[in-house]
Amino acid sequence: MILNLFVNLLQILIGFSGGLAVGAGFVAFITVLGIIPRLIQLSKTDKLIKVYSASVILGLMAGTYFSFADLSLNQPVLVLLLWGLFHGIFNGMLAAALTEVLNVFPILSRRVRLDHYLLILLMAIVFGKIFGSLFQWTYFVK
Repeated sequence: MILNLFVNLLQILIGFSGGLAVGAGFVAFITVLGIIPRLIQLSKTDKLIKVYSASVILGLMAGTYFSFADLSLNQPVLVLLLWGLFHGIFNGMLAAALTEVLNVFPILSRRVRLDHYLLILLMAIVFGKIFGSLFQWTYFVK
């Protein structure tokens, strides 16, 4: 009985510590690289900064809840398509902001001597991601 309680408390401590480490890493990633401010600057939506802040906080809280809740949302296909579209837009803009901040593609194109083919390199990455995602969803998801 006491050993079982000790194991449960140890699991809680390890899980909480891991969550804090991941959360701190995520916050450091977002703030140090300045991804959200750069996204606001690129989209010219300075007036909506409170909406951005509230969206990040509510999104993190909802994601945490849905991760731990035993909840099944049976939604129509149209709602799922819209949900997937929002996820894709978010991930795409986050990746674009990250590459914008780090200048990944210009450095990569110079390293592999593809300076004149940067647009083709970007389009290859975009279409590769699209076709890879479609292949995964049509082949592996039943």
